[in-house]
Amino acid sequence: MVNFIWLFFLIAGFIAAALQGRIELMTEAIFEGAKTGVTVCFGLISILVFWMGMMRIAEDAGLLRKLAVLLRPIVRFLFPDVPKDHPALGYIMSNMSANILGLGNAATPMGIKAMQELQKLNPDKDTASAAMCTLLAMNTASITLIPTTLIAIRMNFGSANPAEIVGTTLLATAVATVAAIALDRWYRYRSLSSGKSKPKG
Repeated sequence: MVNFIWLFFLIAGFIAAALQGRIELMTEAIFEGAKTGVTVCFGLISILVFWMGMMRIAEDAGLLRKLAVLLRPIVRFLFPDVPKDHPALGYIMSNMSANILGLGNAATPMGIKAMQELQKLNPDKDTASAAMCTLLAMNTASITLIPTTLIAIRMNFGSANPAEIVGTTLLATAVATVAAIALDRWYRYRSLSSGKSKPKG
């Protein structure tokens, strides 16, 4: 679907430039976009390498394990249908820890592994389970203490104070997380209620 969206943008841009007789603008935009993309990537690599190193130090120092211990009651509340000692819970806690620290790239592999483990518990392989939907909601709206990627982008574009968004990002992600949990609980309750109301037989 995303491929079709980008294709639409490219075709629309080409048609708009052709109608105005300014095809050279399309060429300039393509090369400028490619140049900016490379520049942004190099800026992101440096900051992500730094924070990944910090995360490795935190992991070796036991900080992530302590964070996982703090998250365990929350994870048990959010994923009541996942067995207590199932491997999925470990991946979920690692995913949430990385997201909280603003390391989305580090969180993605753990999220994928968690989804794979949750799929093993899923009785209907063609439909996402409640736990899988919860993980997706939490991964998308996760509260973030340090928005690493955004700070890197702002630094790359010469922001005078790239870290000034920390407070607003924390507030926005906190609100998003609360909303995601509330909606998840509501859909779970509605699903259970509709399941109980169905006649047996």
